[in-house]
Amino acid sequence: MSKALIIVDVQNDFCEGGALAVDGGAAVAAAISEHLDEHGHLYDHVVATQDWHVDPGSHFSDTPDFQDSWPPHCRAGSHGAELHPDLEQEFIEAVFRKGRYAAAYSGFEGLLAPEDAVISGERQPGSLPSEEEDGETLDEWLQGNDVDELVVVGLATDHCVRATALDGVQAGYSVTVLRELTASVADDPEPTFDELEDAGVEVV
Repeated sequence: MSKALIIVDVQNDFCEGGALAVDGGAAVAAAISEHLDEHGHLYDHVVATQDWHVDPGSHFSDTPDFQDSWPPHCRAGSHGAELHPDLEQEFIEAVFRKGRYAAAYSGFEGLLAPEDAVISGERQPGSLPSEEEDGETLDEWLQGNDVDELVVVGLATDHCVRATALDGVQAGYSVTVLRELTASVADDPEPTFDELEDAGVEVV
């Protein structure tokens, strides 16, 4: 059995200067890179998730409530949807994209991106990504690689990190969240960490 690091939604739109920025997002990107430089040998696999919205319906709103609806962000193929440049990507083995046509918070809702997908940088003309709605899920990929232990980091603590960690526990994985490698939308992330611990996630 093996251990995987899941990097959740460390994308331009969720970092400073993006459409839906989380305070400290860029610092989290850099800190994850430093963590991988120092501790990457501890992981058998490293994967990332991306919000990847084509037409997510009521998830986008001009008058968002910031709970179920949000300003437009992470449009498929856009600069805002790409992984942040401070996130070291040479370690990333696979990327899972979620939320094409509906809201999606958990990485377990994502589908494996094509092997030739551009992980970072501007989309090239004529290279609009495929919008196929079938493909390998994160859970299928993890099972196929004999992963039983997950370490979850990224953005944002109280939304997609939370949902990914909770789904990981529900799917039967041992799950740890590294609190220093996350950033929260809420000023106080402690209620989220308490909820995760109550659900069986180790928070360190």
